[in-house]
Amino acid sequence: QEARRFEKRLLIWDGDPNQIPTKGREFIWVDTTARWRIADAKKFLESVATEAGARSRLNDIIDSVVRDQVSGSELVELVRSASWVVPKGEILEEVPAEVREELKKAVVRGREEITRTILAEARKVIPQYGIELVDVRIKRLDYVESVRAKVYARMISERKRIAAQFRSEGEGRSAEILGTMEKELRQIRSSAYRRVQEIRGKADAEATRVYGAAYGGDPEFYAFSRTLEAYKEAQNKNSVVILTTDSDYYRYLKRSAATASARPTH
Repeated sequence: QEARRFEKRLLIWDGDPNQIPTKGREFIWVDTTARWRIADAKKFLESVATEAGARSRLNDIIDSVVRDQVSGSELVELVRSASWVVPKGEILEEVPAEVREELKKAVVRGREEITRTILAEARKVIPQYGIELVDVRIKRLDYVESVRAKVYARMISERKRIAAQFRSEGEGRSAEILGTMEKELRQIRSSAYRRVQEIRGKADAEATRVYGAAYGGDPEFYAFSRTLEAYKEAQNKNSVVILTTDSDYYRYLKRSAATASARPTH
């Protein structure tokens, strides 16, 4: 008589990823894993005989239950937990309006509830094979390739919309800053011009006062000085001056020469 030995430790079952439509007709890949053990060696030997046979039977049972549960659930229920709360604040401002409304919907059955249902339904069938199903988990959910491309395109479009919004806000802010700067520059220029005019007015007044004092002290010298300044401003090194004998300039020069000749010599 031959003795058969069976593993008493927990064993791993990893199913193949399956393409399954959700209740909302979104096709997704579902990858599931489970933990099981041999609970009744006699039933196990009579029904499946080996671990390979048990895994084959688990494939049929768990895959069938998973397909039923996924196709009867919305995608948001498969992804989210029923206890998950939508965060408040600015984080939702970057989310599209339709997605924002979807996030705010209450989830009756979350992912944990769905996996518990899968485990409970599979356990109804598995004991007849001498197997105890300990746990079932959804390892990964992913869109199929055709849907993923649409999702990526939508994400890119949304990012571009947000980027355009930021650029628009930045340009508006830039225009506002430039407008404020131009206004301040005009005020500075106006204030500076007003200050220059005040200083120039004071300088002209002081010059007039000095000229007036000089004229009052020696009118003839003042007239002579003004005449020299007039000739200086009107001439350059190439100028030729023609004077008449009755001009003021000639008269001053003649008087200056007579004064010089009348000085006593030592």
